[in-house]
Amino acid sequence: MTERPEDRESDPNPIQREDYSRSAADIERQRSIFNLSDRARLLPDAESLARRQTILRSAKWMLPLLALVLLGSIAAWPAVERAVIMHTGTMAQMSHVRVKSGSMLNPTYRGLDDHGHPYMITADEARQVPPERIDLTNAAADILLDNRNWMYVTARDGVYIQHSQMLDVTHDVTLYRTDGTILLSPSADIDMRHNIIVSDSWIHAEGPVGVLDAAGCMLDTRAGIMMFRGPGRMVLNAAERAN
Repeated sequence: MTERPEDRESDPNPIQREDYSRSAADIERQRSIFNLSDRARLLPDAESLARRQTILRSAKWMLPLLALVLLGSIAAWPAVERAVIMHTGTMAQMSHVRVKSGSMLNPTYRGLDDHGHPYMITADEARQVPPERIDLTNAAADILLDNRNWMYVTARDGVYIQHSQMLDVTHDVTLYRTDGTILLSPSADIDMRHNIIVSDSWIHAEGPVGVLDAAGCMLDTRAGIMMFRGPGRMVLNAAERAN
C-alpha cells in the first residue's frame, strides 16, 4: 500500500532529524567558510621570511653535524663500555678497601722478582709503622715460579719490608706448591726477589715423595734445592722406595 501525500500532511507528529535542524545564523556561518571570495591569504612579512631563511640555513649545518655525532658515538661506544666496566670493577674493589685509624683493610701489594715473575701479597689488615715496614694480619703470598708453577703461603701474622722485598711470616705458616707439596712451620722468612724460603723452626712436609719432619729448612724454589737441618725423620712413599 502506497502512502499518499495527503497522509503525510495530516500526520500530527512528523519525524525530524536533529542534525538537520539549523538556524539561519549557522547556515550563514557555514557558507562563509566555503566562500573563497571572503578568505584572504596573509603574505609573510620581511622579518618572517628572514627568520625562516635563518632556520633553513641552520638546519643545513645542524643535521649533518648531528649525523656525525651519532656515528661517532656508535663507533666510540665499545671503548666507553669497557671504561664503564673497568670503573665499576675498580669501585667494587675500592669498596672493600677501607682506611681506619692508620691501618688499611684488605690491602694488596704486587711486585716482580729478579726474573720478572709476578708475586702478590694480600692481608686482612695492614699497618705501616716505619715507611718501609708493613705489619700484616692473616697474610698470604701468591708467587709465580718457573715453568708455570706457583706457590702459595699463608700465615696469621706477617711483616713485609718493601725495599728489600722480604716477607717474614709467623704463626701457623702453611706452604702449598703445585706439585702437591704441603709444608707446615711456626715461622718462615721469604725472599720474594730470589724465591728463597728459610725456616729456623721445626717443619713438617708432605708431598709426592713422602713425609718429612726436620728442625729447619732452606728451599731455593728457582734452583730446585731443598736443604733440611736435623735431627729429622723421613718416610718415603712405596713408589719412591721401589725407585
